[in-house]
Amino acid sequence: MSGFLDRAKEQARHGLEQGRQKVDEVQQNRAGNELLRKLGSAYFAERRGSGSPEATRDALNTLEAHVNAHGDAFLHSNG
Repeated sequence: MSGFLDRAKEQARHGLEQGRQKVDEVQQNRAGNELLRKLGSAYFAERRGSGSPEATRDALNTLEAHVNAHGDAFLHSNG
């Protein structure tokens, strides 16, 4: 009986870890999408004359730092 409980505990632990990883992935994708949106806004404002190249460069640098730290999966997702 204890073998069964040990296996059940391990499966539950494994399921929780997978859930945490998925939550982290979703949060990183959302953050990446927000940074991409900010880059687009900065670029658009610069092109219209109401923004600056520095703001666009800062947004790009922030996005690149995010990609370096967390990958670029958010660029390939459909959500």
